[in-house]
Amino acid sequence: MAGNRFRYGQWRGGPDPLAPPYDVRAAVDQVGAEVLAGGSLRESLRNLLRRGPQGRRGLDDLVARARRLRREALRRGDLDGAVTRARALLDQALAAERDELRGRDGDDARFAEAMLDNLPRSTARAVEELAAYDWASGEARQTYQRILDGLRGEVLEQRFAGLRNAARAAADPRVQQQLAEMMRDLNDLLARHARAEDTTDAFAEFMRRHGDFFPEQPRDVDELVDVLARRSAAGERLLRSLSDRQREELAGLMRQSLGDRLSGELAALDANLRALRPELGWARGERVRGDQPLGYGEAAAALGEIGELDDLLDQLGQEHPGATLDDVDVDTVARTLGRDAADDVRRLRELEQELRRQGWVSRSPDGLTFSPKALRRLAGTALRRVFADLTAGPRGQHDLRSAGAAGEVSGASRPWRYGDEQPLDVVRTLTRAVHRAGPTVPVRLAVDDFEVMETERRASAAVALCVDLSFSMVSEGRWGPMKQTALALSHLVATRFPQDALQIVGFGRAALPLSQQELAAVEPEMVQGTNLQHALRLAGRHLRRHPGAEPVVLVVTDGEPTAHLDPDDGEPVFHWPPLRETVEATIREVDRLTRYGATLNIFMLGDDPGLRRFMDAVARRSKGRLFTPDTDDLGEYVVSDYLRARRGRR
Repeated sequence: MAGNRFRYGQWRGGPDPLAPPYDVRAAVDQVGAEVLAGGSLRESLRNLLRRGPQGRRGLDDLVARARRLRREALRRGDLDGAVTRARALLDQALAAERDELRGRDGDDARFAEAMLDNLPRSTARAVEELAAYDWASGEARQTYQRILDGLRGEVLEQRFAGLRNAARAAADPRVQQQLAEMMRDLNDLLARHARAEDTTDAFAEFMRRHGDFFPEQPRDVDELVDVLARRSAAGERLLRSLSDRQREELAGLMRQSLGDRLSGELAALDANLRALRPELGWARGERVRGDQPLGYGEAAAALGEIGELDDLLDQLGQEHPGATLDDVDVDTVARTLGRDAADDVRRLRELEQELRRQGWVSRSPDGLTFSPKALRRLAGTALRRVFADLTAGPRGQHDLRSAGAAGEVSGASRPWRYGDEQPLDVVRTLTRAVHRAGPTVPVRLAVDDFEVMETERRASAAVALCVDLSFSMVSEGRWGPMKQTALALSHLVATRFPQDALQIVGFGRAALPLSQQELAAVEPEMVQGTNLQHALRLAGRHLRRHPGAEPVVLVVTDGEPTAHLDPDDGEPVFHWPPLRETVEATIREVDRLTRYGATLNIFMLGDDPGLRRFMDAVARRSKGRLFTPDTDDLGEYVVSDYLRARRGRR
């Protein structure tokens, strides 16, 4: 339409509707890359949300912003400003009163001067003693009243946001009466709520009578408690943040300004709220510093903001067991850090939910962990890395092709040769005969017409991969390649050789069998000990459970054995340098595997002379092989040796 004008600007209606969605698979691969580099699975998943995927903001950015705001709040001003202002007003009132008294004659004026000269140095006590004083100066009386009315208004406005023009309203006896009645009814309501009584009707009646004091319009008692408890806790933290003298002064001034009735009801309200929300850090003080003196309301607001930021930092930290992004209060994030930060939290929450919905991660008591689907992708990535390094030749040959009933049909065919036992490919045989002799009936077959189906005979193997989990593997940068190698081998067996039986055995001071998921999540322990004896014993048990398979044992280690199982109680015994008993116990397990006919190949990481001498002796004794690959070549060596060994020696 003619005359229409349009303006374009940055989108401000919430999350960008045109922003591309998260690539969930890329997020999974991002975590997997850290795991294959030696990182902790649990920490890598946490880092995904902390750093943010694909260059977007994560929790760390929000935490940094919250900490910056907290530091700014700690430098906002002097918390003792309420007492400082009261002292200044009191001095102003006393100066005006003395000026008035100097112009009067008589004993009453001299007596009043003497009384003023002997007032306590404490501001709170001086204000208390002057409560019954008959002021001669109207200006002094008004200034003194400003001390009481101002502090009373600040305290009540800080607690009840609906009290408009608090200083003037709080000075009105009728408003004070309404406040006292409201707090009395509120304390009765909270007491019933604490006793777990049904307060639905009572809450509705309370809001009908006193709803003007609560512009937040809470929907139930719990929301009402949440609103009031945070303000009450901020006031308590203000007192806790002052020195003993400052705290005594401010508390005294508050009692004097509020009066006995309001003070009593407010104290009861604080006690009820503290019992209902004890987790708000009521006894915590802060070292707030600054040149600007803060009134009671300003100081309490600063401490309330600090408390809210502390809660938010705890939520964003995700440190407690079972923490999820659902624990983060998005409204608090928007209120304290801004709307864009709240949008970031929503996006991260959607990513976490999408990872779970698509089955990439699952939740355990310790937090997020990879699902079997994600582990298969991670192991597949590890295997592709290994095969990318394999050179062409015998090491890259995966299968044996030969005849036999155990062969698996490959889908291809070839001309029949004398001695072939593969199944006959009937369709292709008849097709060759028709092409040769034409479409005649009956079809006459010649020797050259026959085709057989190609099959792959895959020999079954029982494989035990023993991987060193001692702390030296981490300190020397071998943890990541070890984990990548084990995951790659497990994926190769599961996808290409499902008839093989693979058992991964991890060993440190003791050994234990590991599933693929346990292997991905395993983390190093700060415990010394290399118990190869226990690992070989578990490997032997695995081989004996599969008596018809080719037995293969692969060992990846960077240290000579320094631990063995005590024959009496079965507990691991560690000693450095290695004990004779440890060496003998390990050799006995090597001999058992050798007698069983197992192929025992060792992949030695490191160049320690003692380790080399021991492993050389083991390889010769077991008629196995010893490899000394570079760390980056470990996966290539292990997978290639598995493919060679599974073809069988027997």
